[in-house]
Amino acid sequence: MAGAGPPPSNLIGAGLGLLAFGCFAVYDISVKFLGGGYHPFQIMAAAGLMSLPLLALYARLSPEPGNLRPRRPGWMALRAAAVTVNGVLATYAFANLPLAQCYAIFFTMPLFIAALSVPLLGERIDLVRGLAILLGLAGVLIALDPESAALQWGHAAALGGAAVGALNYVIIRKMGGVERTATLLIWPLVVQFLVVAATMPFVFRPMPVADLAVAAVMAVAVVVGMLLVIAAYHRAPAIVVAPMQYSQIAWAAVFGALLFDEAMGPRTLLGTGLIAVAGILVVARQDRPAA
Repeated sequence: MAGAGPPPSNLIGAGLGLLAFGCFAVYDISVKFLGGGYHPFQIMAAAGLMSLPLLALYARLSPEPGNLRPRRPGWMALRAAAVTVNGVLATYAFANLPLAQCYAIFFTMPLFIAALSVPLLGERIDLVRGLAILLGLAGVLIALDPESAALQWGHAAALGGAAVGALNYVIIRKMGGVERTATLLIWPLVVQFLVVAATMPFVFRPMPVADLAVAAVMAVAVVVGMLLVIAAYHRAPAIVVAPMQYSQIAWAAVFGALLFDEAMGPRTLLGTGLIAVAGILVVARQDRPAA
């Protein structure tokens, strides 16, 4: 019918996605806030420790039947490794780079997903998706402007984090609907915590109450954000939910300026815009019904 709006489920999915990526932005901003005083492993360990009670509560209250034993342990182990490496690289990147530059690189994740889907899922990259990947790479070069500023290890960490994060999402698609939501959520975060906790004898520094409170905010933000994004994808297709990720550039602009004195230049804004367009094109082609 002419004039009809989008389905209510799509609106709900988009809204949940917006809230989810807002939670992830809070997590990223908190990492940057603590990054100057602590090793990235300690930041992750503090947030991970405080997330454990939330994960246990969710597992207890989850309406899904079954236990937490993975049905595909090999793929779950690979996903846990991907989540752990992604967390380490992302924490390092956000602690050492301007927010806008981090987001510009991490927004390339849909492009990595498209590339990894070929060998792991047997998908094909058509002309539009291929051009979108090239457009996204051009956007990265424009946003980072390597001729005017030297690239750092933080840039490499962000790029590696985007690639490993893409592997995580491809594994979720590979596993399909086999695993419970609680299993998908809890195992990777528990493994990540155990890995970084093992490094505490080497990197630990006492944290005052105020910094512990920031770590608690991170724990709530990451758990709630993951649950919201899962709920969003249950209610709406990827082409509706995925573009909500790009709302994080607004968070980067506002909090980068207010809290960290980071100005977002026109090149960064233009490059990030190109990356966002490329990502949406890739997701749109992926989400298109088969002919």
